[in-house]
Amino acid sequence: MTTPLEFAPIELVVLDMAGTTVLDDGVVEQAFQRAAEQTGVADRMPWHDALEYVRATMGQSKIDVFTHLAAGDVAAAERATAAFEGAYADIVSEQGVSEIPGAADAIQGLRDSGLTVVLTTGFAPVTRDTLIDGLGWRDLVDFALSPADAGRGRPAPDMVLTAIIRTQTSHVAAVAVAGDTISDVESGRRAGAGFVAGVLSGAHDHATLTAASADIVLPDVTGLRGALAERGLLRLSATH
Repeated sequence: MTTPLEFAPIELVVLDMAGTTVLDDGVVEQAFQRAAEQTGVADRMPWHDALEYVRATMGQSKIDVFTHLAAGDVAAAERATAAFEGAYADIVSEQGVSEIPGAADAIQGLRDSGLTVVLTTGFAPVTRDTLIDGLGWRDLVDFALSPADAGRGRPAPDMVLTAIIRTQTSHVAAVAVAGDTISDVESGRRAGAGFVAGVLSGAHDHATLTAASADIVLPDVTGLRGALAERGLLRLSATH
């Protein structure tokens, strides 16, 4: 039997960063390659297999990804993660950082509709903050979370649940989650979010996100507010 909570108005929106709100453009793979070359963390398997694993696990905590590649060697994974974060920062410094086109306006539109907006990422806090500062988003979002802030990385529900607790959101059903990876969708589902959207601006395709049980798959994050409005999940009727 359907309960009213399944149709609770959304109060909190949890958005992934790279591939969802922040343009990746291959930076994660470039940083991984540099880290692998520096540390040899992926030497135990063919390079193609390592790269495919990185692609399949986009959105997950980087320490978890490197622990797998290092066959459970946590010390090696920590060295590789540090190398990855350093390489990512270097690439951002070299190339700059860009938003997914329209992402900032989309976030502002969500906030204008009375919603709290929290960013989440598999990156360490230092990398996350470099991206936010590079985009000038410090005042655009309410706050941002990394696995280090919550416990476990995606696909565990910890970052979504931490966002719920910090924002004092009334119920898990009052949360919308959006991201470009299986891990984003699974994290939202495991947290009990009332609405989970996949977006096609990053790592995974429509079939993959649908199979992960996304409620909807959108071309990009700019369609999220409209999708919520169409389902009657917004308290306010702002149209900008």
